Amino acid sequence: MFDSLSQKLQNAFRNLRGLGKISEENVSESLREVRLALLDADVNFKVARDFIERVKAKAIGEEVLQSVQPGQQIVKAIHDELVDLLGSENAALNLSGNQACIMMVGLHGSGKTTSSGKLARLLQKQARTPLLVAADVYRPAAMDQLETLGKQLDIPVFVMKGETDVLKIARNAFDYAKQHHRSTLIFDTAGRLQIDEPLVQELVRLRDLIKPQEILLVLDAATGQEAVNVATHFDKALNITGSILTKLDGDARGGAALSLKSVTGKPIKFAGMGEKLEDFEPFHPERMASRILGMGDVVSLVEKAAETFDENEAKRMEEKMRKGEFTLDDFLNNLRQMKKLGSMDKLIGMLPGGSEALKGMDMDKEEKRFRRMEGIICAMTQRERLHPAIINASRRKRIAKGSGVQVSDVNVVMNQFSQMQQMMKKMGRMQKMMGKMGGMAGMGGMPGMFRK
Repeated sequence: MFDSLSQKLQNAFRNLRGLGKISEENVSESLREVRLALLDADVNFKVARDFIERVKAKAIGEEVLQSVQPGQQIVKAIHDELVDLLGSENAALNLSGNQACIMMVGLHGSGKTTSSGKLARLLQKQARTPLLVAADVYRPAAMDQLETLGKQLDIPVFVMKGETDVLKIARNAFDYAKQHHRSTLIFDTAGRLQIDEPLVQELVRLRDLIKPQEILLVLDAATGQEAVNVATHFDKALNITGSILTKLDGDARGGAALSLKSVTGKPIKFAGMGEKLEDFEPFHPERMASRILGMGDVVSLVEKAAETFDENEAKRMEEKMRKGEFTLDDFLNNLRQMKKLGSMDKLIGMLPGGSEALKGMDMDKEEKRFRRMEGIICAMTQRERLHPAIINASRRKRIAKGSGVQVSDVNVVMNQFSQMQQMMKKMGRMQKMMGKMGGMAGMGGMPGMFRK
């Protein structure tokens, strides 16, 4: 995500951080690199120009000139302006009232139907009861796709196949929602390959009937500057409340994300980060700015982990760690939990400095290594997983044959498991020791201990 832009900005930052003493001349030279990086990323030229002017005004201000580390101060100014450019803070959905409506609009191929399903999943997790409404009367495949998504998510889908009157579909959908106590209707509307008057008028009539709290424009991030032009047209016609950027994980440049809020004045509310239904998240400008600048996004990573990992399983693992017990079954569960978090390149990219670390890594090779480790452990018997000490040379040969690998591969997994087991034992002993120290502190402890 934004790999090209990230790399160029970080190169510019190296020069900025190296400035011991700054002047208007060397600041202008460094910011020229930043401006070129933005333009190369397909950012609107007016947006890039204004961005650089604001950063420059801060960079040659009194506070920076007197700073011990002026280069770092300028990098901070760029970060702050980037956050403002992306929208300052997360713009939440406005879904007030007993029954709310969301209208999904956009061009054909932008990802409206998939985004409708992803948004419904997110709302369901927030204890709302969504209803997906198939309002694309021109593309029967869209209705089928929405029904398939509904089954996967266990969310009802309202479909009237053969009906060409969108307003009739909407009225019937409202009746269905009332009867089945659905609090949020998500209308997946028709798209075109390009904006035309019949499309716009149909959407306007639907909007006037359902009076949606949210009109979300779904845009393909990879289309760059064209996405901003599309957003301007749709906003003028429908007065959109925000946008969803899809395929953001495959956007190496970032022009749409960086230009959209500034040009339209409407916030980016969600980002599609992949093909899976869970690859969808609220758009946080500050976190996105940190990712672009190679500073990682630990907050989102922690949130993702909290959502993915089972709380009871975590407590069970903590108890086993305290006792110094850690089996190959636990190792396998850990591997599978990691897979649920997403691909390794995404996870590493969310760590500070992760984008730099990824340059020297063959991620396909790392993913294959993870799959191989899982296959090796699955080829073991339940007894072997629970009692790894019994896995002798003959058993290793059988496991290698069963998982289609070499014995040396099995040895590598066993060595890695042994290292993790030792680490868990140490952590368990440390927790016990800290617990005893806490108990001593509660009883007064040894003379002089824990006293000021």
